[in-house]
Parts: sequence; C-alpha cells; structure tokens
Amino acid sequence: MTEKILALIEEILKVPEGTITIDTEACDIEEWDSLAHVMIIGELEDKLGISIPLDEAVEITSVRELLEKAGIQ
Repeated sequence: MTEKILALIEEILKVPEGTITIDTEACDIEEWDSLAHVMIIGELEDKLGISIPLDEAVEITSVRELLEKAGIQ
C-alpha cells in the first residue's frame, strides 16, 4: 500500500518516479503546494479508500505523517 500511495503522490505532483519517498517533506517539493495537498488527500479517498479527517489532513507536512494518519505505518 505504501508504494501505491507514493506513486499516487508522484502522479498528482507530476514529478518523476522515485522522487517521493517515505522521508519526503512537503516543503522539499516545490510542486507540493496547498492545492496539491488537498488533491492528494482527496485522491487517497477516491482511489484507495483511505479517509483522513480534515482537521488531521491540514496538519500533515510529510509523507511519513501522511502514512501514519492513513494507518499505514
């Protein structure tokens, strides 16, 4: 599931495969702005059935946090 989430984030951000890792911070990726953040959270629910409450979603600053909130790690 982790690989699917990483691939989904890369697809949304339109970055090369392998750019996003578990250790990626949102601030390290220029394409990861507030709109992209909302799109990532929405696509996780739509495509993978992973729901993250809005109050928790807005606090996410890294892939590791995203995975934790999604219950993956």
